[in-house]
Amino acid sequence: MFRLHIEKLVPGGLGLARTPGGVALVRGGLPGEVVEAELRPSKNHLEGRVARILEAHPERYTGFLPPSADLPLVYPAQLPLKQGLVREALARVAKLDLEPAPIEPSPPYGPELGLHYRTAAQYALHPLGGLAYRYPGTHELLRVDYDPLIAKPMEPVFHLLRGWPLGGLDEVALRASLYEGRVLVALVGGAPRPLRRDAQALLREGVAGVVWAEASPKGRFRGLVRPLGGEVGLLEEFGGVCATVSVQSFAQVNPRAAGRLYQEAARLAGSGRKAVELYAGSGVLSLHLAPRFEEVVAVEISRDAVGRGEADRRRMGVENLVFHRDDARVLPRLLPAELVAVNPPRAGLSAEVVRALLEGRPERVLYIACDPVTWARDVGRLVQGGYRLAFARPYDFYPFTHHVEVLSLLVLGP
Repeated sequence: MFRLHIEKLVPGGLGLARTPGGVALVRGGLPGEVVEAELRPSKNHLEGRVARILEAHPERYTGFLPPSADLPLVYPAQLPLKQGLVREALARVAKLDLEPAPIEPSPPYGPELGLHYRTAAQYALHPLGGLAYRYPGTHELLRVDYDPLIAKPMEPVFHLLRGWPLGGLDEVALRASLYEGRVLVALVGGAPRPLRRDAQALLREGVAGVVWAEASPKGRFRGLVRPLGGEVGLLEEFGGVCATVSVQSFAQVNPRAAGRLYQEAARLAGSGRKAVELYAGSGVLSLHLAPRFEEVVAVEISRDAVGRGEADRRRMGVENLVFHRDDARVLPRLLPAELVAVNPPRAGLSAEVVRALLEGRPERVLYIACDPVTWARDVGRLVQGGYRLAFARPYDFYPFTHHVEVLSLLVLGP
């Protein structure tokens, strides 16, 4: 067991400490804390988890949080740390001395700042009954009677499922719409036919819709999904744009925070003849861009996301938005365009997409990122290729976690 002083938070939500044997990265420690931790070698550093807190951060949050909440600070104290993660990534990875604009906090969803923001959640079924969270990186379960991070419309459904006889399942998943105030449920595992009676009973209790999902080794919702009753999608508002969300498809889980980002992104994007969005999902950002450009092309590989986006486009009567179901590497065939917007997964942009941007040279690149380190890597490559980082702002979509989004704009020229 090592006694450690946590110096700072680093990407991944790990606390950095120094030992005679080298740098240690510790999960569960906050800057300034003195902790005990078991450490093991990992490449060029030591790694471990806090076993005991000897001197706690004065603003450590003492209420219950699920295991995924790896930043247990009172909410105002979380924001400077997330701002610092983005600033440090720019300096260390992109080699740019630029102070990002002040972080945009998560909108308040009640009197307790930072809580009740999630409109999606997944729970394992505990062997003793009820719902449970998995500890990250393990199969260990934490039985939960209350989840302080889920949106208020989800709480009655959470408590309903907590006492429901759900034998034979692996998990349950929930998706709420704040706009409609309703909740969808997915029953994961088992066989769909015996669950139809449960689905009908849940609908009578006020659940908006129920689907069954195969417990696939490829991951959640990577196998068969079948509707069992009720609605299969709900409308959610993202900054004035109402888009369809479903329990089995990706959509931002903090819709008010995401809506603010989309609104600022549209202002930064300017206007022009043509805009292209890569990794577009169901096209929420493209719908924000459509009033500003004569033509908007949304590129997305997921058939389900494209289908939802097309349905939303038709419902809203947006005629100048075209969806391409394709890989982002299709970009060279879609240029020229005044703006290319990208919102890639955590791995960031592929080398092919960076090369296409540098060769096609759109006037503006709007980059929305969910990982500051890979974002800074890509920004550095684009700056070396002739772009200038004109704007960057962190956004907090995930209070009580280390995750932080970044909205940025790159322009050609000095």
